[in-house]
Amino acid sequence: MHELGIMSSAVDAALEEARARGAARVHRMVLRIGALSGVDPDALRFAFDSATADTPAAEAELVVEEVPVRVHCDACAVDFETEDRFVFSCPQCGKLSWEIRQGREIELVRIEIS
Repeated sequence: MHELGIMSSAVDAALEEARARGAARVHRMVLRIGALSGVDPDALRFAFDSATADTPAAEAELVVEEVPVRVHCDACAVDFETEDRFVFSCPQCGKLSWEIRQGREIELVRIEIS
């Protein structure tokens, strides 16, 4: 389960930032996870308790923002969202596109500390 490694890295980054700012606790962590990232948001939530145990983030809340796949069609010059994870076909013209604009994110975007 690579989600545990990802979560451990995110918690380490949050704790390092908290220490750098003189904070004693992490109250909330917000992660953005793209649909094409290969990360299971439910497994990430499950790994959170293990990664935060016995740390200043032990009581923290985890918020996972799931990011849909957004692809750009060069033929139509439009961006579109798709739930298909393998074939990106423009809903306007039907042409295939491989220019992924979002959906691969694995980002720690915000922490709340005190």
